[in-house]
Amino acid sequence: MGARKPLIAGNWKMFGRNADLAEIGALAETTGPAAAKIEVLICPPAVLIAPAAWQARGKSILIGGQDCSPSAADAARTGEISAAMLADAGARYVIVGHSERRQNHKETDDLVRQKAEAAIAAGLTPIVCVGETQAERAAGQVAEVVGRQVKASAPGQGGAFVVAYEPVWAIGGNSTPTLAEIGEVHALIRETLAGQFGAQANETRILYGGSVGPKNAGEIFTVPGVDGALVGRASLKASDFSAIILGHPAAV
Repeated sequence: MGARKPLIAGNWKMFGRNADLAEIGALAETTGPAAAKIEVLICPPAVLIAPAAWQARGKSILIGGQDCSPSAADAARTGEISAAMLADAGARYVIVGHSERRQNHKETDDLVRQKAEAAIAAGLTPIVCVGETQAERAAGQVAEVVGRQVKASAPGQGGAFVVAYEPVWAIGGNSTPTLAEIGEVHALIRETLAGQFGAQANETRILYGGSVGPKNAGEIFTVPGVDGALVGRASLKASDFSAIILGHPAAV
């Protein structure tokens, strides 16, 4: 893992109300000592970013968004939220290209790249999601699909970004790739990044996501090349999310 600081991010998706923001305080109390070694991030729904940032003030928890507009400037785009608005509300990161966006909203690699570049322009760190479907894995297309997504979705301009490998078939289910399979794809992503960005690839963190929970996170974190996790439902409760965070070797 070298000098890359682990990042463990929670994606609340379309869950959470103002009352649930108390989980942020509880999470900070439980994981405080590990904050110097691990970055902890919560990405709540957009309407909760500002109050979440307020709740997290002075604490070891960072706040992020779940998506942003590809437009880097204010524009007539009804219903969309710019990366600059997320930053203004207190976000430090933003997820782009999650498989649910790619599938449900037909987002292309090029659109994801535009969003990542808009995030960087606004001072945010984008978390670029990639991953294959079950059909693509069964057809032996993992390297082709994930490699293409990394090449076409990664921001072309300077600026730090994170990659999250989330096999689509493992999200929200009871199945995950084997540790060896996770390691293979993370190595592929690192090699692909090196081909694009040279030495900068050594600084880019690659997270694993897809049914990460307290029971399997510890062993996933031992896989070479895994720099953290993007966690879904298990990040909603401080008790579950803290168990994942404290299960990282760096937390010891």
